[in-house]
Amino acid sequence: MTLLDLGRIRLFCTTLGPAGAPPPLLLVHGWGGDGREWSPHAEALADAFHVLVPDLRGHGRSEVPDLGNTPQEMADDLAALIDTSDTGPVTAVGHSMGGQVVNLLAVRHPRHVRSVVILDPAHGAHGEEVEQIPDRRRAYDEQGARAAAAFVSGAFGPDAPPGLRTAHVRTMLGTPDHVIAQAYAGMYTDPGAIGVRPHSEAHLRRRSQPALTVWTSSEAAAWERGTLHVPGSRVEHWPHTGHYLHEERTERTIRLIRDWVTGENLG
Repeated sequence: MTLLDLGRIRLFCTTLGPAGAPPPLLLVHGWGGDGREWSPHAEALADAFHVLVPDLRGHGRSEVPDLGNTPQEMADDLAALIDTSDTGPVTAVGHSMGGQVVNLLAVRHPRHVRSVVILDPAHGAHGEEVEQIPDRRRAYDEQGARAAAAFVSGAFGPDAPPGLRTAHVRTMLGTPDHVIAQAYAGMYTDPGAIGVRPHSEAHLRRRSQPALTVWTSSEAAAWERGTLHVPGSRVEHWPHTGHYLHEERTERTIRLIRDWVTGENLG
């Protein structure tokens, strides 16, 4: 599977693992990234699961629309991808903006999602982070990927693998400026955006599937534990880890996903 014409968009997507192996996994990258960051996870998990790894619209090798590069549109794209792939309901795993996307997918298209695994998501913003949104929005509107790359360069822990920071800065710089700006606005400032805490809480109350969320912030983890309402859901806190925790702690992330899905099957 490579570039798929879904009618609404053409998405680049790769698959690994046995077709029909339940439940299929959907691994979703974040803002200014692409599916390559999931390569070791997909390879390891493909021994037991059918794994789909798309590039979101405007990112990587997928089509780059002039407009509509927002998490809501990306979620609807993934619903079309699941329909086209005929996989049945997926366990959707998302990092950062990808976490927003799979939460939106779960709420907007509940029959497509069995459960979600969310890693350091782009929701729950409050306090100083909210105060910084107007200036960040202005910077991304004016400078696009250059401003985003400067921001992302500070998002790594001291024990991040060599080259990881450079790889993400390079991928961010390769993302079209208008995609960077539209995606950020779609996360935090557009009508219906769910990135700011009160809007996040309202959205999470609508999610009906079990969810596993991992935060690098203890405060955010404690906040999100208070939103849980679906049996089997939980929140973990991984301290001393940068924002790209799935790549800084690759083996731990693989075990987390495998154990979550295995536990679902046993349940």
